[in-house]
Amino acid sequence: MDRPSQRASASTTRPAETELAGKLRAVGIDHPLVDDGTLADHVRELVPDGMHAALELVGCPVLAETLRTVRRHGTVCFTGALAGQWTIPDFTPFVIPGGVRLTGYAGEAADLPAGVFDEQLRATSEGRLKAPVAEVCHGLEQVRDAQADVESGTTPGKHVVVLGD
Repeated sequence: MDRPSQRASASTTRPAETELAGKLRAVGIDHPLVDDGTLADHVRELVPDGMHAALELVGCPVLAETLRTVRRHGTVCFTGALAGQWTIPDFTPFVIPGGVRLTGYAGEAADLPAGVFDEQLRATSEGRLKAPVAEVCHGLEQVRDAQADVESGTTPGKHVVVLGD
């Protein structure tokens, strides 16, 4: 397996969706990884010392494993709960590896420094940052079906709802 460069990106998909690896590569992910419960092992094969940072979007059920993917003095930012679990029963801070920082983000775009937000918008408009669109829904009557698709995982990517003309 090729070792990633300093700027390489990695993303995960569930075992039932291994065909998504190609789609992740198509939007610029260098190392699509199947999260089979041993994600830290897969990451450490690529980066033996661990990653500098991880953005945790799935949430509580996988947080401890994500923390193990990060190197000492690295950071995990907990910012989502796609798994639908909002708390960690019997949480102990000792699941956080020594020297790893855990932070959270639950704010809005307005909370980002203007320069950072501007760079993200510029990268998107220039095609350097890609957000795959799974489907575009026209009108509120399609929102229920779009949400069901999101929850089922059958149509990966962003679901966009267009209101009005």
